[in-house]
Amino acid sequence: METSVLAVMLFFGAAVLAFSSVQGFVLERHESFRMMRRLKAVELRAGDVRHRELARPFAERVVAPLLKRLGAIGRKFTPASVVERLTQELASAGSPGTWDAERVLAFKVLGAATGVVGAVALVPLAGLPAVRGVILAAVGALLGYYAPEWVVRSKARRRQGAIRRALPDALDLLSITVEAGLGFDAAVARVARQGGGPLGEELHRMLQEMQIGKARSEALRDLADRSTLPELKSFVLAMVQADVFGISIGKVLHVQAQELRLRRRQRAEEKAQKIPVKIVFPLITCVFPALFVVILGPAIITISHSFLGR
Repeated sequence: METSVLAVMLFFGAAVLAFSSVQGFVLERHESFRMMRRLKAVELRAGDVRHRELARPFAERVVAPLLKRLGAIGRKFTPASVVERLTQELASAGSPGTWDAERVLAFKVLGAATGVVGAVALVPLAGLPAVRGVILAAVGALLGYYAPEWVVRSKARRRQGAIRRALPDALDLLSITVEAGLGFDAAVARVARQGGGPLGEELHRMLQEMQIGKARSEALRDLADRSTLPELKSFVLAMVQADVFGISIGKVLHVQAQELRLRRRQRAEEKAQKIPVKIVFPLITCVFPALFVVILGPAIITISHSFLGR
């Protein structure tokens, strides 16, 4: 009796094991088939790939690859020193958008080609001789080649001028907040938030670099490297030395703020002294002729009537 019970139990156990094995195999096959059907549904046809490619913006499909190729061509004919100078000017301009030195070179090549094509198209319309056409094409190529660099340089000059005008007030506020008890990082964050503008953007970028693990002195040096202002470089040097030698940051900021206010006053006096020289040309060409007409005109008419009898 015990033997038969044991045999029945063994039989049922074997049946359960067999059923579980078959069920696992079936489920695995079913999952495999389901994943294959899903992959087949995701699989793209050539028309789908073309539709997705055409759905992308025109700038990403055509303009960006064209600029990349033109930038590679411009880099081949541009010295490394010019590329470094363009990179520095872009950093001074705030690195607008996705602009880099290669994109500026691409626009330089495109501008030169546009100048030549425009000159060639203008020569037959204006009826110019061949020699003048060649000169016009050369001038157009030079203007088109240097125009992007002038734009970047102008933007960098305006941005650095805005930073120079905002720096004395920012240092005053920074000195006051540090002397009031705030830490240097919190004071810089407050100045960046309240000041705004290009200087606020640079200070905010410096704080972000410090938050990702960069040392304060290194972040300050990077701030100076992105600018061409001697005042900002002097401030960074003073802050780095104060951090190295353990000097009170409040005193350093107070001295730097006084020095910047003095420099701002000196620049204002210098501009005021240049005004008489700058207004000489408008006076001679515009104001004096009108005064001569108003003052001497009636006298000349009277004299001509008296002596000529008219």
